[in-house]
Amino acid sequence: MPGGIKKSDFHGYYVSYPLSSVSPYRRGHAEKDKVDTLKIYLEDKVAKVLVVLSYQVFEEKDIISRYSVIRNESDADIFLNKAASACLDLMGKDLDLIHFHGRHAFERQPERCRVGHEIHRISSKRGTSSHHNNPFVILCDRNTDEWQGESYGIMLMYSGEHAEEVEKDQAGTIRVVSGISDDHFLWKLCEGEEFVTPEVMLAFTDNGLSELSLRFHRIIRENVCPKEFRDIKRPVLMNNWEGTYFDFDDDKIMDIADSAKEAGCEMLVLDDGWFGARYDDHAGLGDWVVNRDKLKKGMDAIADHVESLGMKFGLWFEPEMVNEDSDLYRAHPDWALTDPGRKPVMARDQLVLDMSRPEVIEYLYESISTVFRSAKISYIKWDFNRSLSNVFSRGLSADRQGEVAHRFVLGSYRLMERLRESFPDVMIEGCSGGGGRFDAGILFYSPQIWCSDNTEAINRLKIQKGTTYGYPVSTIGSHVSASPNHQTGREVPLMTRAIVAMAGTFGYELDPRTLSADEKAMIRRQIDVFNRYYDLIQRGMYLRLSDELDEEYYTSWGFVSEDKSEALLNLVVTDVRANPEVIYIRMRNLDPEAMYEVDNCISSCEKVPENNVGEKADVIGQVFSGAALMNAGYAFEPMFGSYPAIQLHFRKKC
Repeated sequence: MPGGIKKSDFHGYYVSYPLSSVSPYRRGHAEKDKVDTLKIYLEDKVAKVLVVLSYQVFEEKDIISRYSVIRNESDADIFLNKAASACLDLMGKDLDLIHFHGRHAFERQPERCRVGHEIHRISSKRGTSSHHNNPFVILCDRNTDEWQGESYGIMLMYSGEHAEEVEKDQAGTIRVVSGISDDHFLWKLCEGEEFVTPEVMLAFTDNGLSELSLRFHRIIRENVCPKEFRDIKRPVLMNNWEGTYFDFDDDKIMDIADSAKEAGCEMLVLDDGWFGARYDDHAGLGDWVVNRDKLKKGMDAIADHVESLGMKFGLWFEPEMVNEDSDLYRAHPDWALTDPGRKPVMARDQLVLDMSRPEVIEYLYESISTVFRSAKISYIKWDFNRSLSNVFSRGLSADRQGEVAHRFVLGSYRLMERLRESFPDVMIEGCSGGGGRFDAGILFYSPQIWCSDNTEAINRLKIQKGTTYGYPVSTIGSHVSASPNHQTGREVPLMTRAIVAMAGTFGYELDPRTLSADEKAMIRRQIDVFNRYYDLIQRGMYLRLSDELDEEYYTSWGFVSEDKSEALLNLVVTDVRANPEVIYIRMRNLDPEAMYEVDNCISSCEKVPENNVGEKADVIGQVFSGAALMNAGYAFEPMFGSYPAIQLHFRKKC
């Protein structure tokens, strides 16, 4: 049961815990998994408080999940100042801490430091898991690298304020605590009520960081993400945002759909600006009705046109936000999180709705559902473009204001849950100014998250690599955008941009009407390649094949199928040099006894691909043993020009 809700009042209302038996739907359990549960009962007989520690052991996945239930069995109110989800003691260890910091447009950058006797605190005070510190940390031996050494992974399955605290005590024991941050948390627990903490996933391996990542990748893909979208092919989409921003009407969107179809795309997504009085980011949020001044033919006409092209149609929402200049705010100013009598802190000219209030959830559910019923919609991009501040709810008493931040998260989960129950065929892609809410809690409701608002391919190399330490490629929203890039001004070849974006869910973020015939032909080839290797990319073993020292020169990554029958090797040269050193990339996880043939290649050297091979066609037909590829590595010929890239596909011959 979620915190503060009596058993008799629960009825699955607030949140389903993804992996644990608390979930009324038990969606977190894949059919083939053997899952054992251990419950440890602790009682404070003086205070009359019962704590149940629950451990779920996923034997095949080699993962343990952990949460706690705290029950007030006294006849008086008690207050929880802190309610962590897991505490792990590691004795006799000299370990490093790896955490993932960042900022908007540069999320999840790995940082490694030695664990000393001070307290390391990795946390968010922004109401969400945040761009700044991801709720996932790794503890590892000093000599651990991608392929050898002990490592422990601790991933909190929560989308709100969190804290991971790591300390070495006077006896040399390292303790890590993970859970809801106690900075803005104070929960009133009345007689007979329970509080349930979010789950934490725990993993260990002595085979290096790569194996640790694969443990989390498998359980997130197979046990956390919505089962409705685990196995189906997700369409390659075209999003209009960087192509038009707010400047569009229905004719322009239909023209974009026509051009996207010509380029081979499978879905059109209409981004911000279709609703209310939304001509810029100063107004309209909260008014989820079609702007008939901009879309005179209506949303159904656009959706029908997209469907007639054989494509699917998606739509952008930002449900948890409101502009002061909106009909919703004028009618219900008390529904926003603001301090009474004080001017609120604004960000992006918007306020945050009080998701702890049932009437807010009901309004959002009904208004969004009305849009869903008005047109054939297959996908929504669920955005969240500012942090929480002025976290005061007019729906709660003074002694419960410390509950608002957590209840906000539970309310958002509840809204997603209701929409998923009512519209199971509509896929949600999470987004929060890009990757500001990239966590395993949101992934229970959406199978993918927009990785970053930064779509520039060379920056994306680091952002996407950092994300893969904990999260699978199938959850990483990644698109090809225009060049020069709108954010950095950097020019990158179209094929390089595509190779980078293929390490994700893949799509395009530009105006396809501006593309030449040659560029559309190249995009069709890119989509063909991605679809051909879709299962390998989305479900194969992801490999980080270059380290930080290499990445001054180049970045490399790969995929190997679970049965080791095929592999994909990717390389982007980020610092092109005169008289360059030869780049040798050693593959991993292949069959050492088997022979592998290069049967396809795409490269930024390609001009107009009129057939299925480009200017690097000379590499096709090369044959290597798995042992040679893993021990000696594949030697790349020198590549020149602006950010050259290449992708090689290997297929097992015998």
